[in-house]
Amino acid sequence: MVVEFGHFALILAMLVAAVQVVLPAAGASLKDARMMRVAEPAAVSQLLLIAIAFFALMYAYVTSDFSVANVAENSHSTKPLIYKMAGVWGNHEGSMLLWVLILAVFGAAVALFGNNLPPTLKARVLSVQAAIALAFLLFSLLTSNPFVRLVPAPSDGNGLNPILQDPALAFHPPFLYTGYVGFSIAYSFAIAALLEGRIDAAWARWVRPWTLAAWMFLTIGISMGSWWAYYELGWGGWWFWDPVENASFMPWLAGTALLHSALVMEKREALKVWTILLAILTFSLSLMGTFIVRSGVLTSVHSFAVDPTRGVFILAILIFFTGGGLALFALRAKDMQTGGLFQPISREGSLVLNNLLLVTAAATVLVGTLYPMALEGLTGQKISVGPPFFNMTFGPLMAPLLLALPIGPMLAWKRGDLPGVMQRLTLAALAAIIVMVAIFALDHRGPWLAPFGIAAGIYVMAGAIIEWSERIKFGKAGRSEVLRRAKNLPRSAYGTLLAHFGIGMLVIGIVSTSAYREEHILVMKPGQTLAVGGYDVTFTGVESGRGPNYTEDFADFDVKEDGESITRLKPSKRLYDAPPQPTTEAGIHASWRGDLYLVIGDAQTGGGYAVRAYFNPLVRFIWLGALIMFIGGGISLSDRRLRVGAPRRAHGRAPVAVPAE
Repeated sequence: MVVEFGHFALILAMLVAAVQVVLPAAGASLKDARMMRVAEPAAVSQLLLIAIAFFALMYAYVTSDFSVANVAENSHSTKPLIYKMAGVWGNHEGSMLLWVLILAVFGAAVALFGNNLPPTLKARVLSVQAAIALAFLLFSLLTSNPFVRLVPAPSDGNGLNPILQDPALAFHPPFLYTGYVGFSIAYSFAIAALLEGRIDAAWARWVRPWTLAAWMFLTIGISMGSWWAYYELGWGGWWFWDPVENASFMPWLAGTALLHSALVMEKREALKVWTILLAILTFSLSLMGTFIVRSGVLTSVHSFAVDPTRGVFILAILIFFTGGGLALFALRAKDMQTGGLFQPISREGSLVLNNLLLVTAAATVLVGTLYPMALEGLTGQKISVGPPFFNMTFGPLMAPLLLALPIGPMLAWKRGDLPGVMQRLTLAALAAIIVMVAIFALDHRGPWLAPFGIAAGIYVMAGAIIEWSERIKFGKAGRSEVLRRAKNLPRSAYGTLLAHFGIGMLVIGIVSTSAYREEHILVMKPGQTLAVGGYDVTFTGVESGRGPNYTEDFADFDVKEDGESITRLKPSKRLYDAPPQPTTEAGIHASWRGDLYLVIGDAQTGGGYAVRAYFNPLVRFIWLGALIMFIGGGISLSDRRLRVGAPRRAHGRAPVAVPAE
């Protein structure tokens, strides 16, 4: 009965979404307040109904109701509770239900907290958001219904893919989807503004908090996926430029550009046309990622390869919202004024450079991701575009971005003093040069570009600290004045500091582990010792064990440093009960200078076991940097100036308008 109730709630949510699409939009056009007021209760009702459906499916998983096809295909009675719950979104049908739930959460948040929005704009935003939800609710009910029954019901289920039975994968999809779906609000605001005929600084103030929230969750979602791949897949790497990884990275790049572009629009009423276009393109890239993952055009360890019918449906959604948004933009763009003027050397100019580099980088990733698929579809020829292509094209675009990153926040609006800023960044440049020279002195065998990359990370981190110290007049004013300035500094300034500092840490981690990684692949017998990364690793043997729903063979390694035993690592090979699939569990010892990473392979006919040993220098900086970026975004979001609402307009300044419908 609970399952049927959930199914019925999902159907009702679809009907409510249809009403929310039509009545508020019609009311905004007719200036009918009663019709527009339908949007808010409809958005909240839609959220409640989808939440009922979602928790009904979760109830079926927790109680192991194998009469539900989705549960039978993706769960098992012996699976731990946390993985039963995570199994709800560990499959195509359930993950789409989570997708529409997050869509409804964002729509209801606008309805409840967007009280300062003009009524017509708010009605149109909620109408567009409901149109997106309606499309995906139809997709879920018509092609991906999670509540289909099995008659007769099997006695047990097939189980969840073992590599998805991991704590990180229990939280990674909700964070990632929140980021993906969060950009739908920016899209809805953009379409509503084009329909409304009002695009100004107030619009940028309204859209920035939602964009920042989506960017935060996408940042932490991508980093959690990278962390999971690092320790769960047993390959010792953190990023492979897999098409599914790229599908989440492209909207992150575009969303980062959108954040900075909206800042220029809010402060200077410039880049209006560009900001609206970015809002449309960022969500379009999210939809494209959905198509790539769920259309069946590729198979990946973390994609849903499904039947072509679903792929065609998602392609239709992608074409409708992307094509429709771009068509409306083309119709209205000619009537939008560009806004405030500025010199190339200014904060606005630095943010334009930021946008150009980020969007070009996103376009590079898009070409590298889609070209092999397009070529195979047109000619049947299969090619691989992997890390060499992306490293050669993406890296050169990031180098000037990193050099400009500390400069931009220190430039004045409209017209900046570049020589003065460079003088203030002398200490940051000096720190970077010292680190670079030290690396060359310690490791003079190459790779030769690595010290420059690490120096760039140091420069970005030091630049962020110097920019903050300049704002509080550290070293230039008395202690009480410095403390007063530090206390009164806006939270968004601290958020920017942390975000830029985190980028510097991430760069250092990426360059260090990519350039100086140590790798050994060999056969080891009990008693043998391997020297790796400054450690002496002794293989002592293999034992067997039993987990909640798997058996495993785990190796025992004694790890010594300077002759003293510091830890024992136990990498293992597991065989799950249902489905009977093997997985590899790495043994990892983390330290301040890097990770010792061990993987055990199969037993060899001549005795011994295949062993892969890696030392990844400073690899934790990657995820620590991403976490600091996430925290920085959260601090910025807590700034009262970023709460949804219109800023005070200067006297005598009229809104820039485009013709209404």
